[in-house]
Amino acid sequence: MPNMSLKKNPMPSQAADVRNKNFLEVALGYSEEQAVDEANRCLNCKNKPCVGGCPVNIDIPAFIARIRERDFEGAYQIITKSSSLPAVCGRVCPQETQCEHKCVRGIKGEPVAIGRLERFVADWHNAHATEAVQKPAPNGHKVAVIGSGPSGLTCAGDLAKKGYSVTVFEALHTAGGVLVYGIPEFRLPKSIVQKEVDTLSELGVDVETNMVIGKVLSIDELFEMGYEAVFVGSGAGLPRFMGIPGESLKGVYSANEFLTRSNLMKAYLDDPVTPISKGGKVAVVGGGNVAMDAARTALRLGAEKVYIVYRRSMEELPARREEVEHAQEEGVEFLLLNNPVEVLGYHNPDDKRDPKNGCVTGIRCIRMELGEPDEKGRRRPVEIPGSEFVLDVDTVVIAIGTSPNPLIKSTTKGLEVNKHGGFIVNEETGATTRDGVFAGGDAVTGAATVISAMGAGKTAAAAIDEYIQSKAK
Repeated sequence: MPNMSLKKNPMPSQAADVRNKNFLEVALGYSEEQAVDEANRCLNCKNKPCVGGCPVNIDIPAFIARIRERDFEGAYQIITKSSSLPAVCGRVCPQETQCEHKCVRGIKGEPVAIGRLERFVADWHNAHATEAVQKPAPNGHKVAVIGSGPSGLTCAGDLAKKGYSVTVFEALHTAGGVLVYGIPEFRLPKSIVQKEVDTLSELGVDVETNMVIGKVLSIDELFEMGYEAVFVGSGAGLPRFMGIPGESLKGVYSANEFLTRSNLMKAYLDDPVTPISKGGKVAVVGGGNVAMDAARTALRLGAEKVYIVYRRSMEELPARREEVEHAQEEGVEFLLLNNPVEVLGYHNPDDKRDPKNGCVTGIRCIRMELGEPDEKGRRRPVEIPGSEFVLDVDTVVIAIGTSPNPLIKSTTKGLEVNKHGGFIVNEETGATTRDGVFAGGDAVTGAATVISAMGAGKTAAAAIDEYIQSKAK
């Protein structure tokens, strides 16, 4: 029976005053009954507007129809024709600005909860599937993939399904890229990422960790080893800073460092190998999803107070609404229309205060107001003279964006980059300015969404297949 409710089925979640003290996943997922009930809200539109909003073109009405029929495995098989990472996408993709934004049910109510249904299907499959993944017959061609983030894993998966021998080279000691070092456990459990990586391994993808391409091996050497094409999905791991006084003080972190130490290096343990500041008061500068992740992580590490300091208003805040709401529920305080101009600290070597909190004592901020729109259409923040104040904090996390690491560019001839350090590519194929080298994801665009990186990996895989097959004729 159709469900004409104007509201989505709510997502079961941990209580805010419980979850802000642990690293367990916040959202608990739909039950079978909730999933079927939500699937019944779908109108099964003939023109499928939701599909047009999906960067990897999942046949959304078709998989939702299978949920209505309680054919959950069938729904999973439909999704995986287009997506190599359904359990990941169901958790971290901004569906509200993509597929759900195009949903007809959203005109007079809330759209169908497409992301929650995708997560349900992937989790159901992971809990119940018993059949081994069918490894395709090899086609005799080799491709190297640099980076095991969402673009690299997607490219590798699509090529493996076509019979290519694919090797993924990952710089860190664990595969997953930003999925493991950047996104906290409470949003994306690392076991979920590992399951997706294991599925690719079953398809025949070889993952080699601790391989910094540009140091251990060059792209030229990869070609010499017999790889016929190379996909660069090395991400955007170079943090940006504000360039204000005091950013070099102990107790100031980039969001990349802060989250990597917590997510990948387990800095939340009692005796961590790679510690980070715990307790005290924390200021996170920025307003994107990474800023929300850092702020919510700081709470879980025992901070007594966590502030988001952002120079625009709530309307301009780029983070997902769900992440903002979760942060607010958990106790993060938002200091909007404020901008740091200096990090304050002590430099007295005789100071006997506990060094665990570092040398930061506060940040000097100035209040802002919104002026005329900038080139992107957002109202430009303007300082209010004489409005400076000092915010008392022990730790500062800078979360204002990242850029692609220049290592591969600096060690490879023929690769051109734009002014932001991203590889210049053909938008339709992902081909770079070097023959046989393709790129996608954050290494091209700078920091963006997981699903857009996956879309780029999918595009490049199709182009690589065409490139190699055309040369083989």
